[in-house]
Amino acid sequence: MRQPPKNFIAKDAVKVWKISALIPITVFWLVLIGLTFMAGRFSVPLWTVLIGWAVMATATYLSVFLIPAIKWRRWRYEVFEQEIDVQHGIFIVQRTLVPMIRVQHVDTKQGPILKHFKLATVTVSTAATTHEIPALLEEEASELRDRISRLARVDEDDV
Repeated sequence: MRQPPKNFIAKDAVKVWKISALIPITVFWLVLIGLTFMAGRFSVPLWTVLIGWAVMATATYLSVFLIPAIKWRRWRYEVFEQEIDVQHGIFIVQRTLVPMIRVQHVDTKQGPILKHFKLATVTVSTAATTHEIPALLEEEASELRDRISRLARVDEDDV
């Protein structure tokens, strides 16, 4: 059996994912607070309000604290001459091998949160789909993009 990929993404990915999860969670908390104040006017039973708070507390814990740490531990990648090996997942760990001969183009991208932490995502496009290696240091992402591009070009010349 093949060994798991060796390279991890940047540790700051956990912070990026936490901040990204906090944005919608904050909106849901504001809605829940508003509904709690409205519940008194419309005689909503207290137990329904308490269930809403419990669900939101659980969702906050999972999406902001637990899942980003697990996600980081599972995310791995490795680039070989003939293929790219990517592993990710939380409950179901998925492993993808992308043959270099199928790579059409490689991009790097940054959103505002990634840019703040000096991180970038490498996107590898094939005819069928795109594969991402998220949250790499900017310099590492740029070098990886260039390396994959070189290796993909070499494979095309060999065919």
